Amino acid sequence: MEKRILVVGGVAGGASTAAKVRRIDEHAEVIMFEKGPHVSFSNCSLPYHLSGIVEDSESLVLMDPEMFEKRYHIDARVHSEVIKINRDQKTITIKDLATDNTYEEPYDKLVLAPGASPIRPNKIEGIHNSNVFTIRNVVDIQQLNAYMKEKDINDVAVIGGGFIGVEVAENLRLSEYNVSLIEFADQIMTPFDYDMVQILHKEMVDHGVNLVVNDGLAKIGDGFIETQSGKKIDAQAVILAIGVRPETKLAEDAGLEIGETGAIKVDTNYLTSDRDIYAVGDAIEVYHRLLHKPTRLALAGPAQKQARAAANHIYGIPSRTLGVIGSSSIHLFNLNAASTGLNAKTAKAAGFSYDSVYIMPSDKVGLMPNSNVMHFKLVYETPTGRILGAQAIGKGSTDKRIDVIASMITMNGTLEDLKDVELTYSPMLGTAKDVVNHAALVAINQLNGNYREVKVSQVRELVENNACIIDARETNEFNSGHLKNAVNIPLSEFRNRLDEIPKDKAVYVHCRSGQRSYNMVMALQNLGYTNIFNISGSYLGVNLYEYFNDLTTKREKIVTEYNFK
Repeated sequence: MEKRILVVGGVAGGASTAAKVRRIDEHAEVIMFEKGPHVSFSNCSLPYHLSGIVEDSESLVLMDPEMFEKRYHIDARVHSEVIKINRDQKTITIKDLATDNTYEEPYDKLVLAPGASPIRPNKIEGIHNSNVFTIRNVVDIQQLNAYMKEKDINDVAVIGGGFIGVEVAENLRLSEYNVSLIEFADQIMTPFDYDMVQILHKEMVDHGVNLVVNDGLAKIGDGFIETQSGKKIDAQAVILAIGVRPETKLAEDAGLEIGETGAIKVDTNYLTSDRDIYAVGDAIEVYHRLLHKPTRLALAGPAQKQARAAANHIYGIPSRTLGVIGSSSIHLFNLNAASTGLNAKTAKAAGFSYDSVYIMPSDKVGLMPNSNVMHFKLVYETPTGRILGAQAIGKGSTDKRIDVIASMITMNGTLEDLKDVELTYSPMLGTAKDVVNHAALVAINQLNGNYREVKVSQVRELVENNACIIDARETNEFNSGHLKNAVNIPLSEFRNRLDEIPKDKAVYVHCRSGQRSYNMVMALQNLGYTNIFNISGSYLGVNLYEYFNDLTTKREKIVTEYNFK
Protein backbone atom coordinates (compact mmCIF):
# COMPACT_ATOMS: atom_id res chain seq x y z
CA MET A 1 0.00 0.00 0.00
CA GLU A 2 1.36 3.39 -0.98
CA LYS A 3 2.19 5.78 1.86
CA ARG A 4 0.77 9.28 1.87
CA ILE A 5 3.28 11.63 3.46
CA LEU A 6 2.49 15.32 3.97
CA VAL A 7 5.17 17.88 4.84
CA VAL A 8 4.44 21.28 6.36
CA GLY A 9 7.18 23.76 5.41
CA GLY A 10 9.26 23.82 2.25
CA VAL A 11 12.70 25.12 3.24
CA ALA A 12 15.68 23.23 4.74
CA GLY A 13 13.90 20.76 7.02
CA GLY A 14 10.75 20.21 5.01
CA ALA A 15 12.29 20.03 1.53
CA SER A 16 15.05 17.71 2.77
CA THR A 17 12.50 15.37 4.37
CA ALA A 18 10.41 15.23 1.20
CA ALA A 19 13.45 14.56 -0.99
CA LYS A 20 14.73 11.82 1.34
CA VAL A 21 11.33 10.13 1.41
CA ARG A 22 11.35 10.07 -2.37
CA ARG A 23 14.83 8.48 -2.44
CA ILE A 24 13.59 5.74 -0.12
CA ASP A 25 10.19 5.17 -1.70
CA GLU A 26 9.44 5.87 -5.34
CA HIS A 27 5.78 4.99 -4.87
CA ALA A 28 4.88 7.22 -1.93
CA GLU A 29 2.61 10.20 -2.49
CA VAL A 30 4.54 13.18 -1.13
CA ILE A 31 2.92 16.62 -0.80
CA MET A 32 4.76 19.61 0.63
CA PHE A 33 2.96 22.78 1.75
CA GLU A 34 4.63 26.19 1.99
CA LYS A 35 2.85 29.31 3.22
CA GLY A 36 5.07 31.66 1.20
CA PRO A 37 5.65 31.93 -2.54
CA HIS A 38 8.94 30.01 -2.57
CA VAL A 39 10.17 26.58 -1.57
CA SER A 40 13.74 25.44 -1.11
CA PHE A 41 15.39 28.84 -0.91
CA SER A 42 18.75 29.65 0.65
CA ASN A 43 17.65 31.61 3.72
CA CYS A 44 21.23 31.74 5.03
CA SER A 45 22.21 33.65 1.89
CA LEU A 46 19.45 36.27 2.15
CA PRO A 47 21.62 39.12 3.57
CA TYR A 48 24.05 38.87 0.67
CA HIS A 49 21.45 40.23 -1.74
CA LEU A 50 21.71 43.59 0.06
CA SER A 51 25.31 44.06 -1.09
CA GLY A 52 24.88 42.56 -4.54
CA ILE A 53 27.07 39.55 -3.75
CA VAL A 54 23.90 37.67 -4.68
CA GLU A 55 22.87 39.97 -7.50
CA ASP A 56 19.53 38.48 -8.48
CA SER A 57 17.16 37.72 -5.59
CA GLU A 58 15.50 34.99 -7.66
CA SER A 59 18.76 33.03 -7.60
CA LEU A 60 18.17 32.59 -3.86
CA VAL A 61 15.40 30.18 -4.83
CA LEU A 62 17.09 26.83 -5.37
CA MET A 63 14.12 24.92 -6.75
CA ASP A 64 10.57 25.78 -7.78
CA PRO A 65 7.41 23.60 -7.53
CA GLU A 66 7.64 22.61 -11.19
CA MET A 67 11.19 21.35 -10.71
CA PHE A 68 10.17 19.43 -7.59
CA GLU A 69 7.49 17.67 -9.64
CA LYS A 70 9.70 16.93 -12.64
CA ARG A 71 12.80 15.80 -10.79
CA TYR A 72 11.38 14.19 -7.68
CA HIS A 73 7.67 13.66 -8.31
CA ILE A 74 6.93 15.78 -5.23
CA ASP A 75 3.81 17.94 -5.19
CA ALA A 76 5.12 21.27 -3.78
CA ARG A 77 2.27 23.68 -3.10
CA VAL A 78 3.13 27.32 -2.41
CA HIS A 79 0.79 29.97 -0.97
CA SER A 80 -0.65 27.07 1.01
CA GLU A 81 -0.99 27.59 4.75
CA VAL A 82 -1.73 24.57 6.91
CA ILE A 83 -4.11 25.97 9.52
CA LYS A 84 -5.14 22.86 11.44
CA ILE A 85 -4.14 19.28 12.19
CA ASN A 86 -7.11 16.97 12.65
CA ARG A 87 -5.39 14.18 14.53
CA ASP A 88 -8.50 12.07 15.10
CA GLN A 89 -9.15 11.97 11.36
CA LYS A 90 -5.46 12.02 10.32
CA THR A 91 -6.03 15.00 8.04
CA ILE A 92 -4.78 18.55 7.80
CA THR A 93 -6.73 21.64 6.80
CA ILE A 94 -5.06 23.90 4.25
CA LYS A 95 -5.90 27.44 3.28
CA ASP A 96 -5.10 28.38 -0.30
CA LEU A 97 -3.89 31.95 0.18
CA ALA A 98 -4.39 32.73 -3.51
CA THR A 99 -8.12 31.91 -3.44
CA ASP A 100 -8.97 31.94 0.30
CA ASN A 101 -10.47 28.46 -0.14
CA THR A 102 -9.83 25.77 2.46
CA TYR A 103 -9.60 22.04 1.92
CA GLU A 104 -8.40 18.90 3.67
CA GLU A 105 -5.76 16.32 2.85
CA PRO A 106 -5.39 12.95 4.61
CA TYR A 107 -2.01 11.60 5.71
CA ASP A 108 -0.38 8.39 6.78
CA LYS A 109 2.56 10.31 8.21
CA LEU A 110 2.84 14.06 8.78
CA VAL A 111 6.11 15.99 9.05
CA LEU A 112 6.12 19.47 10.61
CA ALA A 113 8.88 21.84 9.51
CA PRO A 114 7.31 25.28 10.00
CA GLY A 115 10.58 26.92 11.08
CA ALA A 116 10.83 29.96 13.33
CA SER A 117 9.63 33.54 12.96
CA PRO A 118 11.54 36.76 13.77
CA ILE A 119 10.71 38.33 17.12
CA ARG A 120 8.98 41.73 16.97
CA PRO A 121 8.40 43.07 20.52
CA ASN A 122 5.04 44.86 20.51
CA LYS A 123 5.82 47.00 23.56
CA ILE A 124 8.37 49.14 21.67
CA GLU A 125 6.95 52.36 20.25
CA GLY A 126 7.08 52.43 16.44
CA ILE A 127 7.80 48.70 16.09
CA HIS A 128 5.10 48.30 13.44
CA ASN A 129 6.07 51.35 11.36
CA SER A 130 6.32 50.83 7.61
CA ASN A 131 10.09 51.34 7.69
CA VAL A 132 10.66 48.44 10.11
CA PHE A 133 11.63 45.10 8.57
CA THR A 134 12.39 41.53 9.57
CA ILE A 135 14.15 38.98 7.38
CA ARG A 136 12.87 35.45 7.05
CA ASN A 137 12.41 34.72 3.35
CA VAL A 138 13.09 35.92 -0.18
CA VAL A 139 10.08 38.25 -0.21
CA ASP A 140 11.35 39.97 2.95
CA ILE A 141 14.77 40.67 1.48
CA GLN A 142 13.25 41.86 -1.81
CA GLN A 143 10.95 44.27 0.01
CA LEU A 144 13.76 45.63 2.17
CA ASN A 145 16.09 46.11 -0.77
CA ALA A 146 13.38 47.79 -2.84
CA TYR A 147 12.44 50.11 0.03
CA MET A 148 16.07 51.17 0.57
CA LYS A 149 16.46 52.09 -3.08
CA GLU A 150 13.05 53.68 -3.66
CA LYS A 151 13.24 55.87 -0.55
CA ASP A 152 16.89 56.75 -1.16
CA ILE A 153 17.79 55.65 2.35
CA ASN A 154 21.14 56.71 3.84
CA ASP A 155 20.96 55.70 7.50
CA VAL A 156 20.00 52.21 8.66
CA ALA A 157 19.75 50.70 12.14
CA VAL A 158 20.11 46.97 12.62
CA ILE A 159 18.80 45.73 15.95
CA GLY A 160 20.52 42.58 17.20
CA GLY A 161 24.07 41.27 16.95
CA GLY A 162 23.48 37.62 16.12
CA PHE A 163 24.26 35.99 12.78
CA ILE A 164 21.49 37.69 10.80
CA GLY A 165 22.07 41.11 12.34
CA VAL A 166 25.82 41.04 11.77
CA GLU A 167 25.49 39.76 8.21
CA VAL A 168 22.82 42.34 7.36
CA ALA A 169 24.95 45.13 8.86
CA GLU A 170 28.00 43.98 6.92
CA ASN A 171 26.20 43.78 3.58
CA LEU A 172 24.48 47.12 4.02
CA ARG A 173 27.84 48.69 4.86
CA LEU A 174 29.35 47.10 1.74
CA SER A 175 26.62 48.96 -0.17
CA GLU A 176 27.85 52.18 1.52
CA TYR A 177 24.85 52.80 3.76
CA ASN A 178 25.47 54.44 7.12
CA VAL A 179 24.87 51.49 9.42
CA SER A 180 24.33 51.37 13.19
CA LEU A 181 24.14 48.01 14.90
CA ILE A 182 22.47 48.00 18.32
CA GLU A 183 22.95 45.06 20.69
CA PHE A 184 21.36 44.79 24.14
CA ALA A 185 24.11 42.50 25.48
CA ASP A 186 27.70 43.58 26.04
CA GLN A 187 28.84 41.88 22.83
CA ILE A 188 27.72 40.66 19.43
CA MET A 189 27.97 36.98 18.38
CA THR A 190 27.46 35.15 21.67
CA PRO A 191 29.08 31.88 20.50
CA PHE A 192 32.36 33.75 21.02
CA ASP A 193 33.85 34.63 24.40
CA TYR A 194 34.26 38.29 25.29
CA ASP A 195 38.02 38.25 24.74
CA MET A 196 37.64 36.77 21.25
CA VAL A 197 34.67 38.84 20.13
CA GLN A 198 36.64 42.06 20.57
CA ILE A 199 38.36 41.15 17.29
CA LEU A 200 34.97 41.18 15.56
CA HIS A 201 33.98 44.39 17.32
CA LYS A 202 37.11 46.07 15.98
CA GLU A 203 36.48 44.74 12.48
CA MET A 204 33.02 46.30 12.43
CA VAL A 205 34.25 49.63 13.80
CA ASP A 206 37.16 49.69 11.35
CA HIS A 207 34.70 49.27 8.47
CA GLY A 208 32.53 52.15 9.55
CA VAL A 209 29.74 50.41 11.44
CA ASN A 210 28.44 52.42 14.39
CA LEU A 211 28.49 49.58 16.91
CA VAL A 212 26.48 50.12 20.09
CA VAL A 213 26.52 47.37 22.73
CA ASN A 214 25.09 47.16 26.23
CA ASP A 215 22.11 49.16 25.01
CA GLY A 216 18.71 48.13 23.72
CA LEU A 217 16.11 49.59 21.40
CA ALA A 218 13.56 51.78 23.21
CA LYS A 219 11.74 53.66 20.45
CA ILE A 220 11.48 53.95 16.67
CA GLY A 221 10.73 57.49 15.57
CA ASP A 222 10.47 59.39 12.30
CA GLY A 223 13.96 59.04 10.82
CA PHE A 224 15.63 57.95 14.05
CA ILE A 225 15.74 55.35 16.78
CA GLU A 226 16.24 55.90 20.49
CA THR A 227 18.08 53.45 22.72
CA GLN A 228 17.36 52.59 26.34
CA SER A 229 20.26 54.78 27.46
CA GLY A 230 18.75 57.76 25.62
CA LYS A 231 20.99 57.75 22.53
CA LYS A 232 19.31 59.14 19.42
CA ILE A 233 20.59 57.55 16.20
CA ASP A 234 19.63 58.50 12.64
CA ALA A 235 17.76 55.69 10.91
CA GLN A 236 15.29 55.95 8.06
CA ALA A 237 15.05 52.15 7.96
CA VAL A 238 15.20 49.65 10.82
CA ILE A 239 15.92 45.92 10.55
CA LEU A 240 14.93 43.76 13.50
CA ALA A 241 17.24 40.79 14.08
CA ILE A 242 16.82 40.22 17.80
CA GLY A 243 16.09 36.52 17.58
CA VAL A 244 13.53 34.01 16.39
CA ARG A 245 10.63 32.20 17.98
CA PRO A 246 9.77 28.60 16.98
CA GLU A 247 6.50 28.31 15.05
CA THR A 248 4.56 26.06 17.40
CA LYS A 249 0.95 27.26 17.07
CA LEU A 250 -0.08 24.48 14.69
CA ALA A 251 1.42 21.86 17.00
CA GLU A 252 -0.01 23.45 20.17
CA ASP A 253 -3.50 23.72 18.69
CA ALA A 254 -3.29 20.03 17.83
CA GLY A 255 -2.35 19.15 21.40
CA LEU A 256 1.20 18.06 20.62
CA GLU A 257 3.64 18.29 23.51
CA ILE A 258 5.79 21.42 23.73
CA GLY A 259 9.18 21.09 25.40
CA GLU A 260 10.74 23.11 28.20
CA THR A 261 12.46 25.43 25.69
CA GLY A 262 9.14 26.44 24.13
CA ALA A 263 9.75 24.41 20.98
CA ILE A 264 8.07 21.20 19.82
CA LYS A 265 9.22 18.21 21.85
CA VAL A 266 10.47 15.24 19.82
CA ASP A 267 12.12 11.94 20.61
CA THR A 268 15.34 10.51 19.22
CA ASN A 269 13.57 9.72 15.91
CA TYR A 270 12.00 13.21 15.70
CA LEU A 271 8.57 11.85 16.52
CA THR A 272 6.25 14.18 18.41
CA SER A 273 3.83 13.00 21.10
CA ASP A 274 1.70 11.70 18.22
CA ARG A 275 3.23 8.55 16.72
CA ASP A 276 2.21 9.56 13.20
CA ILE A 277 3.58 13.11 13.34
CA TYR A 278 7.25 14.08 13.07
CA ALA A 279 8.87 17.49 13.48
CA VAL A 280 12.24 18.83 12.32
CA GLY A 281 14.12 22.09 11.94
CA ASP A 282 13.94 25.39 13.80
CA ALA A 283 10.57 24.61 15.41
CA ILE A 284 11.83 21.72 17.57
CA GLU A 285 14.00 21.41 20.64
CA VAL A 286 17.09 19.24 20.39
CA TYR A 287 19.44 17.59 22.87
CA HIS A 288 22.76 19.29 23.61
CA ARG A 289 25.32 16.53 24.00
CA LEU A 290 27.68 18.60 26.15
CA LEU A 291 25.16 20.36 28.38
CA HIS A 292 22.95 17.25 28.66
CA LYS A 293 19.73 19.16 28.32
CA PRO A 294 17.25 20.31 25.67
CA THR A 295 18.09 23.39 23.65
CA ARG A 296 17.11 25.14 20.42
CA LEU A 297 19.43 25.42 17.45
CA ALA A 298 18.26 27.29 14.35
CA LEU A 299 20.85 26.07 11.84
CA ALA A 300 20.40 24.51 8.41
CA GLY A 301 22.94 21.69 8.89
CA PRO A 302 21.21 20.09 11.89
CA ALA A 303 17.82 20.57 10.20
CA GLN A 304 18.94 18.53 7.20
CA LYS A 305 20.27 15.74 9.43
CA GLN A 306 16.98 15.69 11.35
CA ALA A 307 15.06 15.50 8.08
CA ARG A 308 17.06 12.50 6.96
CA ALA A 309 16.56 10.72 10.29
CA ALA A 310 12.81 11.37 10.32
CA ALA A 311 12.38 10.06 6.78
CA ASN A 312 14.43 6.99 7.64
CA HIS A 313 12.30 6.26 10.69
CA ILE A 314 9.10 6.42 8.66
CA TYR A 315 10.46 3.40 6.77
CA GLY A 316 11.96 1.59 9.75
CA ILE A 317 15.55 2.52 8.92
CA PRO A 318 17.52 3.11 12.14
CA SER A 319 19.41 6.37 12.67
CA ARG A 320 21.78 7.46 15.42
CA THR A 321 21.09 10.74 17.21
CA LEU A 322 24.24 12.22 18.72
CA GLY A 323 22.75 15.51 19.86
CA VAL A 324 24.03 18.94 18.88
CA ILE A 325 27.13 20.90 19.85
CA GLY A 326 26.45 24.17 17.99
CA SER A 327 29.03 24.48 15.22
CA SER A 328 28.82 27.70 13.22
CA SER A 329 30.85 30.11 11.10
CA ILE A 330 30.56 33.60 9.68
CA HIS A 331 32.45 35.84 7.27
CA LEU A 332 32.74 39.47 8.40
CA PHE A 333 34.44 41.96 6.06
CA ASN A 334 38.05 40.68 5.96
CA LEU A 335 37.73 38.07 8.68
CA ASN A 336 36.44 34.53 8.97
CA ALA A 337 35.16 33.39 12.35
CA ALA A 338 33.99 29.98 13.52
CA SER A 339 33.10 28.26 16.77
CA THR A 340 31.94 24.93 18.10
CA GLY A 341 30.88 23.42 21.40
CA LEU A 342 31.04 25.43 24.61
CA ASN A 343 32.80 28.72 25.07
CA ALA A 344 34.34 29.54 28.44
CA LYS A 345 31.34 31.60 29.53
CA THR A 346 28.90 28.77 28.82
CA ALA A 347 31.17 26.15 30.40
CA LYS A 348 31.37 28.23 33.57
CA ALA A 349 27.61 28.82 33.68
CA ALA A 350 27.00 25.07 33.24
CA GLY A 351 29.26 24.24 36.19
CA PHE A 352 32.09 22.61 34.27
CA SER A 353 35.57 22.42 35.74
CA TYR A 354 37.41 23.86 32.76
CA ASP A 355 40.29 25.93 31.49
CA SER A 356 41.24 27.47 28.15
CA VAL A 357 44.19 28.53 26.05
CA TYR A 358 44.33 31.44 23.61
CA ILE A 359 47.06 31.24 20.98
CA MET A 360 47.90 33.23 17.86
CA PRO A 361 50.01 31.16 15.46
CA SER A 362 50.23 31.74 11.71
CA ASP A 363 47.53 30.11 9.62
CA LYS A 364 50.16 29.03 7.08
CA VAL A 365 53.93 29.15 6.72
CA GLY A 366 55.11 32.70 7.42
CA LEU A 367 57.14 32.86 4.19
CA MET A 368 53.95 32.73 2.16
CA PRO A 369 52.61 36.13 1.04
CA ASN A 370 49.09 35.49 2.36
CA SER A 371 50.13 34.19 5.76
CA ASN A 372 48.19 35.77 8.64
CA VAL A 373 47.72 35.43 12.35
CA MET A 374 44.90 33.16 13.46
CA HIS A 375 43.35 33.80 16.87
CA PHE A 376 42.42 30.44 18.36
CA LYS A 377 40.84 29.65 21.72
CA LEU A 378 40.47 26.08 22.96
CA VAL A 379 38.24 25.24 25.94
CA TYR A 380 38.79 21.93 27.75
CA GLU A 381 37.61 20.11 30.84
CA THR A 382 39.88 19.76 33.84
CA PRO A 383 41.37 17.43 34.92
CA THR A 384 40.23 15.06 32.14
CA GLY A 385 41.48 17.11 29.19
CA ARG A 386 38.21 16.42 27.35
CA ILE A 387 37.70 19.00 24.60
CA LEU A 388 34.64 21.17 25.20
CA GLY A 389 34.82 23.80 22.46
CA ALA A 390 36.87 26.19 20.38
CA GLN A 391 36.73 29.55 18.61
CA ALA A 392 38.86 30.77 15.72
CA ILE A 393 39.08 34.18 14.04
CA GLY A 394 41.39 35.24 11.22
CA LYS A 395 41.75 35.83 7.51
CA GLY A 396 42.51 32.17 6.78
CA SER A 397 40.63 28.89 7.07
CA THR A 398 39.14 29.19 10.52
CA ASP A 399 36.28 26.87 9.56
CA LYS A 400 38.76 24.08 8.74
CA ARG A 401 40.27 24.28 12.24
CA ILE A 402 36.91 24.42 13.98
CA ASP A 403 35.64 21.48 11.92
CA VAL A 404 38.55 19.45 13.31
CA ILE A 405 37.55 20.39 16.86
CA ALA A 406 33.88 19.60 16.16
CA SER A 407 34.93 16.14 15.00
CA MET A 408 37.01 15.65 18.13
CA ILE A 409 34.10 16.68 20.39
CA THR A 410 31.76 14.32 18.53
CA MET A 411 34.18 11.47 19.26
CA ASN A 412 34.72 12.56 22.90
CA GLY A 413 38.28 13.51 22.05
CA THR A 414 40.83 14.80 24.54
CA LEU A 415 43.84 17.08 24.34
CA GLU A 416 46.05 14.05 23.86
CA ASP A 417 43.95 12.96 20.88
CA LEU A 418 44.10 16.44 19.38
CA LYS A 419 47.85 16.70 19.92
CA ASP A 420 48.41 13.60 17.81
CA VAL A 421 45.76 14.05 15.12
CA GLU A 422 47.49 13.87 11.73
CA LEU A 423 46.48 16.70 9.41
CA THR A 424 47.50 17.70 5.92
CA TYR A 425 50.30 20.19 5.39
CA SER A 426 51.37 22.49 2.60
CA PRO A 427 53.16 25.84 3.11
CA MET A 428 50.39 27.56 1.15
CA LEU A 429 47.61 25.96 3.23
CA GLY A 430 48.91 25.46 6.75
CA THR A 431 51.86 24.66 8.96
CA ALA A 432 53.55 21.40 9.87
CA LYS A 433 52.30 21.86 13.43
CA ASP A 434 48.79 23.04 12.71
CA VAL A 435 46.95 25.59 14.80
CA VAL A 436 44.86 22.86 16.47
CA ASN A 437 47.90 20.70 17.30
CA HIS A 438 49.62 23.78 18.68
CA ALA A 439 46.63 24.59 20.89
CA ALA A 440 46.53 21.06 22.26
CA LEU A 441 50.22 21.13 23.16
CA VAL A 442 49.89 24.44 25.00
CA ALA A 443 46.78 23.18 26.82
CA ILE A 444 48.53 19.97 27.87
CA ASN A 445 51.43 21.97 29.30
CA GLN A 446 48.94 24.11 31.18
CA LEU A 447 46.88 21.12 32.38
CA ASN A 448 50.00 19.29 33.57
CA GLY A 449 51.28 22.35 35.41
CA ASN A 450 54.35 22.75 33.20
CA TYR A 451 53.66 26.45 32.92
CA ARG A 452 51.12 29.02 34.06
CA GLU A 453 49.41 31.88 32.27
CA VAL A 454 47.06 34.77 32.91
CA LYS A 455 44.19 35.60 30.59
CA VAL A 456 44.12 38.64 28.36
CA SER A 457 41.20 40.01 30.39
CA GLN A 458 43.45 40.21 33.50
CA VAL A 459 46.17 42.39 31.97
CA ARG A 460 44.54 45.75 32.73
CA GLU A 461 44.50 44.90 36.43
CA LEU A 462 48.20 43.90 36.26
CA VAL A 463 49.14 47.20 34.61
CA GLU A 464 47.06 49.29 36.99
CA ASN A 465 48.64 47.49 39.97
CA ASN A 466 52.12 48.05 38.56
CA ALA A 467 52.91 44.32 38.27
CA CYS A 468 56.28 43.20 36.92
CA ILE A 469 55.62 42.76 33.18
CA ILE A 470 58.39 41.83 30.73
CA ASP A 471 58.02 42.52 27.02
CA ALA A 472 60.06 39.87 25.18
CA ARG A 473 59.89 41.56 21.78
CA GLU A 474 62.82 43.25 20.13
CA THR A 475 63.52 46.91 20.98
CA ASN A 476 62.14 48.30 17.72
CA GLU A 477 58.86 46.44 18.28
CA PHE A 478 58.67 47.71 21.85
CA ASN A 479 59.24 51.29 20.73
CA SER A 480 56.34 51.10 18.28
CA GLY A 481 53.92 50.47 21.15
CA HIS A 482 53.89 48.68 24.50
CA LEU A 483 52.12 48.21 27.80
CA LYS A 484 52.71 51.29 29.89
CA ASN A 485 54.72 49.74 32.70
CA ALA A 486 56.35 46.88 30.78
CA VAL A 487 60.12 46.41 30.82
CA ASN A 488 61.67 45.49 27.48
CA ILE A 489 63.92 42.46 27.85
CA PRO A 490 64.02 40.74 24.44
CA LEU A 491 64.18 36.96 24.20
CA SER A 492 67.51 37.42 22.41
CA GLU A 493 68.97 39.22 25.44
CA PHE A 494 67.32 37.89 28.62
CA ARG A 495 70.03 35.36 29.53
CA ASN A 496 72.48 38.22 29.94
CA ARG A 497 69.99 40.33 31.89
CA LEU A 498 68.75 37.89 34.55
CA ASP A 499 69.67 40.39 37.26
CA GLU A 500 66.79 42.57 35.99
CA ILE A 501 64.23 39.79 36.47
CA PRO A 502 63.13 39.43 40.11
CA LYS A 503 62.67 36.05 41.78
CA ASP A 504 60.86 37.35 44.84
CA LYS A 505 57.60 38.36 43.12
CA ALA A 506 55.34 37.34 40.27
CA VAL A 507 56.68 38.05 36.78
CA TYR A 508 54.42 38.26 33.72
CA VAL A 509 55.92 37.84 30.25
CA HIS A 510 54.49 38.67 26.85
CA CYS A 511 55.66 39.17 23.28
CA ARG A 512 53.61 39.81 20.13
CA SER A 513 51.74 36.51 19.84
CA GLY A 514 52.86 34.46 22.85
CA GLN A 515 55.50 32.22 21.29
CA ARG A 516 58.65 34.10 22.33
CA SER A 517 57.26 34.79 25.79
CA TYR A 518 56.40 31.10 26.19
CA ASN A 519 59.99 30.18 25.39
CA MET A 520 61.24 32.74 27.90
CA VAL A 521 58.88 31.45 30.60
CA MET A 522 60.04 27.87 30.11
CA ALA A 523 63.70 28.90 30.15
CA LEU A 524 63.28 30.99 33.29
CA GLN A 525 61.54 28.10 35.03
CA ASN A 526 64.52 25.91 34.16
CA LEU A 527 66.74 28.60 35.69
CA GLY A 528 64.91 28.43 39.00
CA TYR A 529 62.13 31.01 38.66
CA THR A 530 59.00 29.66 40.32
CA ASN A 531 56.52 32.53 40.10
CA ILE A 532 56.41 33.31 36.41
CA PHE A 533 53.46 33.54 34.03
CA ASN A 534 52.90 33.84 30.30
CA ILE A 535 50.30 36.42 29.23
CA SER A 536 47.71 34.63 27.11
CA GLY A 537 47.03 36.54 23.91
CA SER A 538 50.21 38.56 24.39
CA TYR A 539 50.59 42.13 23.07
CA LEU A 540 48.40 41.68 19.99
CA GLY A 541 45.63 40.08 22.03
CA VAL A 542 45.76 42.83 24.66
CA ASN A 543 45.49 45.49 21.95
CA LEU A 544 42.47 43.85 20.42
CA TYR A 545 40.82 43.22 23.78
CA GLU A 546 41.30 46.81 24.94
CA TYR A 547 40.57 48.59 21.63
CA PHE A 548 36.77 48.52 21.62
CA ASN A 549 36.57 48.75 25.41
CA ASP A 550 38.61 51.96 25.29
CA LEU A 551 36.35 53.41 22.59
CA THR A 552 33.14 52.68 24.49
CA THR A 553 34.16 53.23 28.12
CA LYS A 554 36.67 56.08 27.64
CA ARG A 555 39.02 54.33 30.05
CA GLU A 556 42.64 55.34 30.37
CA LYS A 557 44.69 53.38 27.87
CA ILE A 558 47.13 50.81 29.16
CA VAL A 559 48.97 50.63 25.83
CA THR A 560 51.14 53.54 24.66
CA GLU A 561 50.31 53.02 20.99
CA TYR A 562 48.05 50.67 19.06
CA ASN A 563 50.01 48.70 16.48
CA PHE A 564 48.09 45.79 15.00
CA LYS A 565 50.58 44.89 12.30
